[in-house]
Amino acid sequence: MPFPSGKVVAIIPAAGMGVRMKTSTPKQYLELNDKPLLVHTLEKFQRCQSIDEIILVVPKGSLKETEQLVAKWRIDKLLCVIPGGKERQDSVREGLKNLPEKTDIVVIHDGVRPFISVQKIREAVEAASKHGASILALPVKETVKESRGSWVEKTLDRTPLMSVQTPQCFFNQWIQDAHSRAEKDNFYATDDAALVERMGHPVFIVQGEEKNVKITSPSDLKMAGWLSQEEVL
Repeated sequence: MPFPSGKVVAIIPAAGMGVRMKTSTPKQYLELNDKPLLVHTLEKFQRCQSIDEIILVVPKGSLKETEQLVAKWRIDKLLCVIPGGKERQDSVREGLKNLPEKTDIVVIHDGVRPFISVQKIREAVEAASKHGASILALPVKETVKESRGSWVEKTLDRTPLMSVQTPQCFFNQWIQDAHSRAEKDNFYATDDAALVERMGHPVFIVQGEEKNVKITSPSDLKMAGWLSQEEVL
């Protein structure tokens, strides 16, 4: 595959309302070290030279608040802040509609994964540029069992199993076609790579990072406090 020469644009879906966090404030706006989680995430993409522009997708009622935040923290790669949809997949699709012309690679990353390293963003982009699609993932460490109700059905071989993270990166046309087909079929998946796989495209795996956790619950937020002591966000 030819190495793309156009733009690399990151879509950051952050439109969730954080029900599991059990707070009135959506989790992406909760503060860690006096800075919203979302801003920590955006700053990683701001610093990554592989990223040209950023599209941020947030709750419909938080547009003004978010625009003020990104202005305060000087996220100048930001192309636009747009309202999200009902589900994460809908929000990503809204982001795809707002991509600038000559976008070659689309990078999709959860707004509440603030501990992603700039190096891993770069590696994921390079892998997608070479292979067409890439994800970050780690081998599953725990024993995995298939259940039926409250009973174990069988123990699965964990050897080929991977725990998937973001960013996930794709040729623009691949992810556009995948989302269009999913919308037409009313098909929802738990990540964007599944939509691309459904189109028959191979997805390359880049080694993920243990610290690249998704902050979705109070215990995750407490763990984020510990992780933040180990790195300069």
